Amino acid sequence: MSAPSAEGQRWGRVVCHLGKGLAVEDETGRIVLCHTRRRLGDVAVGDEVDWQALPQDQGRVERVLPRRSLLVRPAPGGRLRVVAANLDRVYVVVAPLPEPDGLLVDQILAVCEHRGIEGGIVFNKIDLVTESASWEGWVTDYLAAGYPVFRVSARSGAGLAEFREALRGHCVMLSGQSGVGKSSLTKALLPKMQLRINELSAKSGLGRHTTTTATLYHLPDGGDLIDSPGVQVFGLAEMSPADLAHAFREFRPFLGRCRFNDCRHVREPDCAVCAAVASGSLSTARYERYRKLLERLQAVPEFAGA
Repeated sequence: MSAPSAEGQRWGRVVCHLGKGLAVEDETGRIVLCHTRRRLGDVAVGDEVDWQALPQDQGRVERVLPRRSLLVRPAPGGRLRVVAANLDRVYVVVAPLPEPDGLLVDQILAVCEHRGIEGGIVFNKIDLVTESASWEGWVTDYLAAGYPVFRVSARSGAGLAEFREALRGHCVMLSGQSGVGKSSLTKALLPKMQLRINELSAKSGLGRHTTTTATLYHLPDGGDLIDSPGVQVFGLAEMSPADLAHAFREFRPFLGRCRFNDCRHVREPDCAVCAAVASGSLSTARYERYRKLLERLQAVPEFAGA
């Protein structure tokens, strides 16, 4: 928590967008409906701000404090939209059904690596798994790359105690494809979620608070969870091909050992990454998904000729 920069200003944290305003929580836990100064720029859920009290129990955000991390996603018109600020960790939720989308998982993890946010995997609905070998093999690549993998069931509660302990003291987000149980998992982690929704609804004066926008909730055991319904993927547009290769953390020991400094690790001769894949030192499945993501990235106009 930073000290406010001017007399009369107070520290706060943005917990939700409410219409054209912001729900800002002060250091006592009170929610204040705030507006922003013009030209303040994008203000995201999770942002720490300086705000000034106004009449009628409202306020005005004066300054966005320095962020330790920022996550964005694609928006119409080729723009980028801010999803959340000051995240520590993003957990990609997968399940036996629908079948895990490894390309989506790797894209989310790559963006998090690029943004300096820790990533991890949550394998939900483990009570539906009949043969452990069918999914244990799938997570092996992520364990080998150093990512934590949590096996849980939002329905039965299996594995949730260990996962809650990993969340303690951190600001986190759940992401992943539709149908994997993110909403059920969020409700299992946040037993008082509806109380916060009701509080924000009353504060906004706009009727029932819609949960289609990102909202920050406090976890019972400490830490925060930013719930952003509808956000499945984060964009690659801000990354270069070199950034993408570095974002596959298991590639890093081999980067810089290729013959060419600008090697993209596809067909270049004497590529250390390709050699590691051929020898079995790197996962073939992860490498093939890297190549598909590289193709996506090279389709972005900014890098198409790079």
